[in-house]
Amino acid sequence: MLDPAVPHLVVNCRTLYFSWLPADPAAVAALVPAGLRPHPDLQVFMNQYVVDDESQTSGFGSYSLTYLGVTLVDADAPDGVTPGGWWTHYVTSSERVRDYALARGAPALTGHTTIAARRDRLVTQTDIDGVPMIRTQARVGETGHTVHNGHHRYLTALRGQLVSSIYPVVAEPVSPFEIESVEFLAPEHPIYALRPENPLTITWGYYAPRSSFAYPGGLTVLGELQPAPAPRTPGPQRAAAGIVSQPTGR
Repeated sequence: MLDPAVPHLVVNCRTLYFSWLPADPAAVAALVPAGLRPHPDLQVFMNQYVVDDESQTSGFGSYSLTYLGVTLVDADAPDGVTPGGWWTHYVTSSERVRDYALARGAPALTGHTTIAARRDRLVTQTDIDGVPMIRTQARVGETGHTVHNGHHRYLTALRGQLVSSIYPVVAEPVSPFEIESVEFLAPEHPIYALRPENPLTITWGYYAPRSSFAYPGGLTVLGELQPAPAPRTPGPQRAAAGIVSQPTGR
């Protein structure tokens, strides 16, 4: 098993990353622990990516991964603009990556993600335990001179503590770019709670044939994790006094 305190680098993976407004905002809100504030629109984000060759990583090998979660307020990345997120699902084809992620608090499951591109058509699919779960179709162009660089921040739960990590990223998005459809294919699975509204509303996103990022070497402990709130009707959000201050971790 990889040491979860050791940082790792992934370069030039194929990445589809975007967010949407959900069909069931109350169900999405219920996935967020007390003390965290979801975005007022309850935006859901998803990153589907494929690492084609072991030479693209510092020790993970080749693998595929899809993670989903809820966009937060008051948990921004270091730029003070890019919102942080709470991971709800983390699906990877690699046992090595899954064990590493679990040890860092990610809600990791076994599954497989594919990205198929033909001319201007992109189709991605995420399966869990061999069952198709999510299929995305998009129209994509060519990479140009635009580069997306900065940091993303994700929060997870680890041994009863709320922890935060900052992930540096450099990606080369294509233009034009348009999400045409997002299908959640298994109504009986808990991931179905994150399905998009109809008609589909995309809030932001990109596809990058070359995207690079790093897992940081440590986690910052924010406090004790509280249970998720009961489902509620979306409305003005108030910060709950549910996080007890703790010292900073690694």
